[in-house]
Amino acid sequence: MKVLPIILAPDPILKKVSKPVETIDDALRQFMNNMVTTMYSASGVGLAAVQVGMLKRILVIDVDYEVDDHDHHHHDHHGCGGVHVSNTNPRFFINPEIVEISKESHSYNEGCLSFPDMRSEVIRPEIVKVKYLDENGKECVEEMDGLLATCIQHEIDHLNGITFVDHISKLKRDVILNKMKKLQKK
Repeated sequence: MKVLPIILAPDPILKKVSKPVETIDDALRQFMNNMVTTMYSASGVGLAAVQVGMLKRILVIDVDYEVDDHDHHHHDHHGCGGVHVSNTNPRFFINPEIVEISKESHSYNEGCLSFPDMRSEVIRPEIVKVKYLDENGKECVEEMDGLLATCIQHEIDHLNGITFVDHISKLKRDVILNKMKKLQKK
């Protein structure tokens, strides 16, 4: 597995709509495994393909994993990318779409790997029903709540060219985008 470079805001690719996946093969599964490694290495719980430069409707999520202490690993990190996690349950979502949302909503202090160290409260539906293909091409329909529901909505937004800052006030969005522009200059 390898760690892929994460695209940072305000890169214009993050505003583009991703295209549906036509073929699920070993190359795509390898790419998704690299996405998982990238997500773990950046301490994220979700990652959309657009965030690593591929405009395809693919995302990975793992809301349960734990980071292992690197001091306990005595090997070169070439094969693992320096990523050591336990309790992993990576989920693969191909061509995901939200087919139903609850009337109830909740607020979550969201962050994003494309906006390092930036966070803001975002209000989203509390429960969503999502239709998607898994890594083997099997169609699934699943009801999600809690952090998983928040995460899947956040990542599906990425596939539609929407970032979490599009859900907050203009003032808060401008503050975050100005900080990102300064970060890019460094």
